[in-house]
Amino acid sequence: MSTKRDDALGRSWDQLMAAAQGGDANAYRTLLGELAPWLRRYYVRRLPPAMTEDAVQDVLLAIHEKRHTYDPARPFGPWLAAIARYKWVDRLRSLKAEASEPLDENIGVPDHGESVVAGSTFQQLLAELKPPQAEAIRLVKLEGYSVEEASRATGQSISLVKVNIHRGLKRLASIIKAARDAD
Repeated sequence: MSTKRDDALGRSWDQLMAAAQGGDANAYRTLLGELAPWLRRYYVRRLPPAMTEDAVQDVLLAIHEKRHTYDPARPFGPWLAAIARYKWVDRLRSLKAEASEPLDENIGVPDHGESVVAGSTFQQLLAELKPPQAEAIRLVKLEGYSVEEASRATGQSISLVKVNIHRGLKRLASIIKAARDAD
């Protein structure tokens, strides 16, 4: 069940952006201050470490330049996510465009076979769960979202995200135990 505090957390960026559009400089400063850590977490999983801070700054600048296009009647999260995704794609394109050194034919390449198999096996295990459980586990345990962020991203209450993680992990443990007992 969603509490008043949870609702306030989910709406705070929407409200801050709407206030910023109305000329509230403090709300705008607060919003940008809260967005920067979220953006860092978003990019740390998607870009080389040296590019993370530049990407964060690109998004904050884009928000500043395009803030007049935000419709306060719509949620802020998807608007922010779209900007972050476009800036991420721009960064990936810039990686491709940069000159690179030719690789030596004798370069050693580590064998990632075990990690590929493990990742594939884990994806198969997640497919055994109910979709809300798998999504909650993926966001919180694999991608590093907080429970509150996962709640906003999935539309589940904070309590439901916690319950889905608990039940999903319990189900994964029973699947693994059953497979081990079968061997």
